[in-house]
Amino acid sequence: MFLLKYLSIPFLLLLVSCGNEKEEITTIDNPKFVAVAFFDALYNEKNIEKAALVCDDKLSRLVLHYRSPEAVGRHLFNMSYDKVEVKPDDSGVKIREQFKGSAIVTVYFDGYYNDNRLKDVKRISLIQRKGKWVIDKILKDPF
Repeated sequence: MFLLKYLSIPFLLLLVSCGNEKEEITTIDNPKFVAVAFFDALYNEKNIEKAALVCDDKLSRLVLHYRSPEAVGRHLFNMSYDKVEVKPDDSGVKIREQFKGSAIVTVYFDGYYNDNRLKDVKRISLIQRKGKWVIDKILKDPF
């Protein structure tokens, strides 16, 4: 009994910390950081459940339908990465087009897949729902 008590404490701490990680992504209040968190969850953390938390209902169902982060990246974004650095456009020229409750964010990717360096750019549309930013559309490639 004594041993069981001490073994259960680390397990409970692990469960609590995993739950907070998913909640953090939904508390981001800036659309460009929501976009970065989404792609980071997808490509670096390999966690489609976490990525789906910041998608609207339709896109969330689509993301979860693919069942793996690799399939989501390949089919929805035509991009595959083993590890990638994700940055929002901070050029100062139309960093984002934000109007009452909606925003368009451009995101830059610089990473590796099978030891090959790959760079890409994606644009996504976000909307505010109940005070939180969610991704509602994947826009056509800007270039």
